Amino acid sequence: MHNVHLLVTSALQEKLLVQSSAMLNMLRHHHAKIVTAESCTGGLVAAALTHHAGSSDVTEGGFVTYSNRMKQVVLGVRDATLLQFGAVSAETVEEMAEGALHMSPDATLAVSVSGIAGPSGGSEAKPVGLVWFATAVRNGATISDAQNFAGDRTQIRTLAALHALELAAKRLETE
Repeated sequence: MHNVHLLVTSALQEKLLVQSSAMLNMLRHHHAKIVTAESCTGGLVAAALTHHAGSSDVTEGGFVTYSNRMKQVVLGVRDATLLQFGAVSAETVEEMAEGALHMSPDATLAVSVSGIAGPSGGSEAKPVGLVWFATAVRNGATISDAQNFAGDRTQIRTLAALHALELAAKRLETE
């Protein structure tokens, strides 16, 4: 069973690197730059993007704001938002994405991620595997999305990073 887990995890990680390479090419094609705001993925989206040589031409950077306090201080997430909706919510990821875009004046696109990767920390209302995402574009709308992923902590985090890149790619295609 352990070998199956390793194969699944390895395949997901390879898919993440393929998707991040495609994302970089799309950013170049659209003359866009990206910034990330991550919680449960702990910088995995930014790491996948910067894995590729030359990524600095379209990758501004990333913010890892794991604690609520960091979300507030670094990205400007409002205390009222966290109190009313929690860190794993549409409202919080939207403010995270908007804050990242605000803090990165050259970025044209931001993607944010906040969720419950497990194995603990879930509840009936917000189970392990629930991840919220948002994309924000300069002078445009902020769009949020939620997914429920199955798997262990590594798989959930990798699936979340992959989905974040997929959402960012969709935004580039539609803007």
